[in-house]
Amino acid sequence: MVSAYAELEERMRGRLGGRECLHVPSCRFGLYLALRHWCRPGGRVLMSPVNDDVIFFVVLAAGLRPVQAPLDPRDGSIDTAAVPDSVWRGLSAVLTTNLYGNPDPAPELRARCDTLGIPLLEDAAHAIGSEVGGRPVGTWGEASVFSLSKHTGAKTGGFVALADPALRAELAAARDELLHPSRTTAELAYLVRPYAEATVRGLRLVKAAHATLRLLGQQEREEIRMPLRAGELKQALAAAPGLAPFHSWVRVDMHDYRLGPGPGRLRRTGRLLARLDATLATHRAGTERLQTSEWGAGAGADADTVQPLFRVPLLVEDRDAAIAALARRRIVTGYLYDPPLDTYAGALFTDPSPAPEPAAWFARHALPVDPRRAGEVIEVLRATGVRPIRPPAGLAGPDDARSRRADRG
Repeated sequence: MVSAYAELEERMRGRLGGRECLHVPSCRFGLYLALRHWCRPGGRVLMSPVNDDVIFFVVLAAGLRPVQAPLDPRDGSIDTAAVPDSVWRGLSAVLTTNLYGNPDPAPELRARCDTLGIPLLEDAAHAIGSEVGGRPVGTWGEASVFSLSKHTGAKTGGFVALADPALRAELAAARDELLHPSRTTAELAYLVRPYAEATVRGLRLVKAAHATLRLLGQQEREEIRMPLRAGELKQALAAAPGLAPFHSWVRVDMHDYRLGPGPGRLRRTGRLLARLDATLATHRAGTERLQTSEWGAGAGADADTVQPLFRVPLLVEDRDAAIAALARRRIVTGYLYDPPLDTYAGALFTDPSPAPEPAAWFARHALPVDPRRAGEVIEVLRATGVRPIRPPAGLAGPDDARSRRADRG
């Protein structure tokens, strides 16, 4: 087992300029590990309100208070200039999101965190091939967390990358203490899943499959956001920090999030990770095509600065109509994060953004699409007359989105 971990960690280490990497069963598990190590319970963490609600519950499980950041409405990145000094002074850490692979402004956030003497933690789940400030996303913080469920399609596994390699043994011990032991039944289910999914797609039984998963308790979301269950959440907060009180929220869409991997799972992950460069090239090509379409926020972007986005957030006037049009061509739209977390959770569970309007606008109009299907998406949107939209005057900052993106490259 140790040698299998080591092989995966060494591959990731090479991608991050030698940063120490620790294999974990999921990004959410790794993020919890990092938050517990770097933040004392009761601390306040700046994060993006346009983010998976699972991540919100991971922050709560670590015994921390989420503080929602203002965003740039063109790409969903953190708008550092819009964060008031009073908010900066009360923080214990900053957590980036790098939404869909669009980098948050890590150089500026790094400088802020250094001034304040607090850690910068990078959630790089969507950004395994993205760069910012001439460096890979994930090389700016004290720790960064990657997912192998996204670009590789492994649907399991991830890494915690560490700026200080001396912390590896301590974090590895904390990981092993939190892991659930590998189960033969879970391992077999994981290995069979790709073939079952291919059969379902071939028979066009996707809707029936989702209904079955819901009946079995493997798919809890009926809407974009999972039910908050405020009464139960208050009780869980009283028992924080700890994963157990928040298990019903943190496990959503990935019940094996803290399960130790078996050898078959690790071998399959290794094969998929070995193909990552080719996968990233495909994502980059599709991203460039989508960003330079009429719905793309980066029209005219230099090809050298295009990121291999996991999903490309096209800006459309009527997102529901666009989703329906794509669904008719069997193109599923996922990774929607609407409404923003401060609207979803309310002031009882999070500090609301001091400037919520840009995030609300982006969450309502962003259509995240798979860049590998760029040609089909453009064809459908044009054929059905889906109209592009731009942020209203005064909602976006004064800088130009394309120059910001070029600087991040």
